[in-house]
Parts: sequence; structure tokens; C-alpha cells
Amino acid sequence: MDGTVLHTEILYHEMIREICEKYNKKYLKDLQAKLFGSTDREICEIIVKTLKLPISVDEFELQVNAIAAKVLPGAPLMEGAERLLTHLHDHKIPMALATNSTEQAVRLHASARPKLFGLFDHKVSVTDPEVYRGKPYPDIYLVAASRFPDKPKPAQCLVFEDSAIGVQAAKEAGMQVVMIPENRLSRDQTRHATLVIRSMLNFQPELFGLPPFEDRPQIKRIE
Repeated sequence: MDGTVLHTEILYHEMIREICEKYNKKYLKDLQAKLFGSTDREICEIIVKTLKLPISVDEFELQVNAIAAKVLPGAPLMEGAERLLTHLHDHKIPMALATNSTEQAVRLHASARPKLFGLFDHKVSVTDPEVYRGKPYPDIYLVAASRFPDKPKPAQCLVFEDSAIGVQAAKEAGMQVVMIPENRLSRDQTRHATLVIRSMLNFQPELFGLPPFEDRPQIKRIE
């Protein structure tokens, strides 16, 4: 969801920076890089511990959630996300949302974009009762696949990811994965993906046996 459907990373960094500054702590880029792909709870734990904040992890999480309720519904869409989701839905391709974010975060985004999030057959968050471990473990993807009526095999599932942790989870689940990485990721961090592209606008569905787009934007792969 974050980094594939919605461009939320900047918003999260701004929220975290705002809280850290209240306690005269600097939220720098080296710490930001360590958080990429982590669950919301893990992010709170890492920040409180690393910066030695004078509050508990629970209190930090409460403050993040309070700000998130105001700003996350305004998160912009990732380039090409709506086009791809609409295309697959129009061709009756089953889709699920599987995210390391919480159920609360999913509800916030879904309430802001009900039509878009309604394109998914179902949604699985890291706080789902059947998900025992978040990414990089495969639980989220395996649970998401199990909830389709036809129970597809993992090899029949295609995942879209932006983080190395997410790619690892998809591969551990036995699924193919298309990666749309952040520019800061090294080539080594993207090498396990089935396919790496710069934007969803560059995705060619027919490469995976899916109906092709009618329009053909120029392909820009990351070799």
C-alpha cells in the first residue's frame, strides 16, 4: 500500500520529525533509511530506542496515530497505481491489498478513497488476527492468497513491492514480485525481484499473462 498505491513516506517522515522535535531530538536520514519497509510498531520501537526518547513506545505510537488521522487521508497516489488497479479490475483480475501497515491505517486511506480501495477483493494488514508476523516473513501474502475463493497457488500470485523487506516476504511466500524501488535503494537491494521497473506506468501486464494495456507508455526498466 505505502509506496505502491499511495505516496505516504514523506508524510510519515514529517509526522515522526514533528514528534521528535518536541523532545529536542533530530530525525536524520540515516535513521530514516533503517525504517524502510518496517511495520508501524517496529518503526516506533526503533525510534524511541535509537533516539532515547523520554516516552514509551506506546505513547510515541499514540502521538503518531493522532497526527496520522489528520494527514494520511490526503496522501497522493503513486504514479500509475490507479491506472493499473482499474485496468485489472475491469478485466476481472482478483486483487488483494497486503500491507505491513495497521488495520487503522488501511481504514483511514479507504475512507478517503472508497472507490479505489473498493477495487480490492479483500485487504490484509499486519494487525490481522491470522497474520502472526509482518514482512519480511511471508504471512501477509499467504493469508491474502488464501482468502481468494479459488485458493490460488503462490506461484500464480503476482506481488507489487517497493521495499527489499517486502520483496523478501513475497519470495518467501513463493510468489513472483514486481519491484518499484525508491531511488535510494542499491542494485543489490533490488536483485531478488522478478522484475524491477521505475513506475507502475512502465508495467507490462502481458509479461505475466495478464491483459495488456490499450495505451503503451515508454518502458523504463532498471537494468
